[in-house]
Amino acid sequence: MSRFFYALLVSLVGIGIVHITVLLLLPQFSERDAWSSLAAASDFYKSVRVDGSDDQAPLVGALDPLFRASACRFDLKEGPVHIRAPGNVPFWSVSIYNRAGQNVYSFNDRATERGALDFVVLTPSQMIEIRKAPPETYQRSIFVQVPIGEGIVVVRSFVPDPTWEETTSAFLAKMACSKEV
Repeated sequence: MSRFFYALLVSLVGIGIVHITVLLLLPQFSERDAWSSLAAASDFYKSVRVDGSDDQAPLVGALDPLFRASACRFDLKEGPVHIRAPGNVPFWSVSIYNRAGQNVYSFNDRATERGALDFVVLTPSQMIEIRKAPPETYQRSIFVQVPIGEGIVVVRSFVPDPTWEETTSAFLAKMACSKEV
């Protein structure tokens, strides 16, 4: 009888290990991740609404109904990426993800002096080059150094009530995601 319980215990532990391994590896093998969805929707350096506005289905599920979001893919091997959006909204936040979908950097409008959305994503080596002779367009930008090659920038904007919907949509529609060489 003790052999039966020992075999049962070993089997359950083995099943648990396999189950946890499969769960941890699932994002690696999934073809319906955020990167794939954005790649199907647009090219690099093109801002895309991910919240399902403009009569389109949401690119990602489980979004907060009080936020609107836009995203763009970038490749830092081609140079820094400059993200800007004119206008003022009650609150915005930015998240930078690597290609695997892991968050590598986040900040919000409280990190800026004027609350303006104007930042540059670059690698540490690109930052060294930029500091030698900063371009005029970077004078008021926030610099975000990330140790990645390809990634996704997601900008979220808060909509406290329906009167802000048009302003928020215009803010995200005018978001520029440009490659700086």
